[in-house]
Amino acid sequence: LSEELQKKTAQTPDPGAIETVRQIPISELVPFEDHPFRVVNDEAMLRTTESIALYGVLSPLIARPREEGGYEIISGHRRAYAAEQAGLDTVPVIVREMDDDAATVLMVDSNLQRESILPSERAFAYKMKLEAMKHQGERTDLQADGTSRQVVGKLEASDILGNDTGESGRQVQRFIRLTNLIPGLLDMVDQKQISFNPAVELSYLKPEEQQHVIEAMDYTQATPSLSQAQRLKK
Repeated sequence: LSEELQKKTAQTPDPGAIETVRQIPISELVPFEDHPFRVVNDEAMLRTTESIALYGVLSPLIARPREEGGYEIISGHRRAYAAEQAGLDTVPVIVREMDDDAATVLMVDSNLQRESILPSERAFAYKMKLEAMKHQGERTDLQADGTSRQVVGKLEASDILGNDTGESGRQVQRFIRLTNLIPGLLDMVDQKQISFNPAVELSYLKPEEQQHVIEAMDYTQATPSLSQAQRLKK
């Protein structure tokens, strides 16, 4: 094994090992840096809060130690928020040593399991994971069953990410294009005021041009079709 591979393998939990769950004060937990998934007080959060108030946090969070003290949440941001809303002081946490890239991949993967994900959340999550995968480069990943999977150098990182999420590499890249939208347009995509395909085309416009599109939409009370968005791109 290469030195880099040994480093990656050392950070992968042994499937046969038993990890210790610790009760950690919520005050010592901080969100993952640039966490792309929103934690909002919606109906689902209310149900989660009520459940935690009755039964506690049944599934431990995953966090990693911070050099400056405390712990950075990798998985379980919604549970931590709901627990705080329910009046809990501590939550069960599995503390795991992980580098930035490995932590990013786990953070994204654990959140992509949610039933409802906004296009903007998926876009920034794909971007973060893709960048982390590129940093890791060619490597062998240990899967949940302990077997290894060789990542072939010729295979694009977006294709690998797509295989993990059930989408094509091209669709992954199209989602990442949405991160180039200005906040006003991206909010409209999340609110289903602009369809996905036209939004991808609009993402190629300069920020000031995108602002002109918003002004034109407000003036005409209409949203651009795919063909109109394609013409604007040209």
